[in-house]
Amino acid sequence: MQVTIDDLDLRNFDADTGPISEDRPLQVERHFLIDHFRRLSYVGRLYVDPKPEIPNKEGFQYKETLHPLIEPFDLKGVGFTYYRYLDPAKQDDSWLYLPSLRRVRRLSTAQRSDALFGQDTDQDSYGGYAGQIAWMDWKLLGVKDTLAAFHTSAFPVKWADGANDWAFDGEWEKRPMYIVEGSSKLPQYAYSKRVIYVDKDEFVIPYSDMYDRGGQLWKVWINDFSYKKEAFPGSPMKYDEEVPFGAAIVMVDMQLQHATKASLPSHRFPGEAGWYWHQGANAGTTEDQFTIAELIGSGH
Repeated sequence: MQVTIDDLDLRNFDADTGPISEDRPLQVERHFLIDHFRRLSYVGRLYVDPKPEIPNKEGFQYKETLHPLIEPFDLKGVGFTYYRYLDPAKQDDSWLYLPSLRRVRRLSTAQRSDALFGQDTDQDSYGGYAGQIAWMDWKLLGVKDTLAAFHTSAFPVKWADGANDWAFDGEWEKRPMYIVEGSSKLPQYAYSKRVIYVDKDEFVIPYSDMYDRGGQLWKVWINDFSYKKEAFPGSPMKYDEEVPFGAAIVMVDMQLQHATKASLPSHRFPGEAGWYWHQGANAGTTEDQFTIAELIGSGH
């Protein structure tokens, strides 16, 4: 299983968000459809030229962008992009574009913990944890075997039935995990701490727990992982080695009984592989995708 990322284009995915209960399915308040989520790594490159790094004076580690939103209508064209630096003392540069206001808003590093647009996920929770490691104080809580969804077979995701339809229906297995606690050094950070489960063999995060400022469990992030050489039999995208095809993510607000679930990719796009790893210019993942001008242009 490889986790090295030269570049990534995650296409045509959607999400539903709303209240959950033991008595009824998720009540959809908002439906989101997203065109692209991209990442471009500047260092540690193994697959796509230039290797092993993209020369740059700024000291980028990677850039990411999510844009544009296609649905809901009132958020059409919204997107964000941010730059992560190799220097651990340097905070991320993050920008959010809001077409309705015709402006680009600069975000602080602490605001990466804020959930936007009425849904539950925040940028620092992507993948289980996507924040800058240096801006947290860490401690190892222990090592233990836990259950995780590492080799689910359904693609696109299969959601559970009835009142559990906010959760994916897939195979779980016992995995050895490092359990790590991180507390933010930033006073305006939304969470008092994160407890992150890191797979001991693959160093990826199947799920993480976020706690409020009172020390109570607030949110839970869950990844639906699979690793294979193609998303589905006959997929146009094939790889020489196994790559991640995460069919879904779930973020649950335990206090508000509210959830956001995302299908990666959406069921609305039959035959879509969703995940395009190490394709560079072939998938359109080039440096010009991560500019503010592109962020604004794609939102029009």
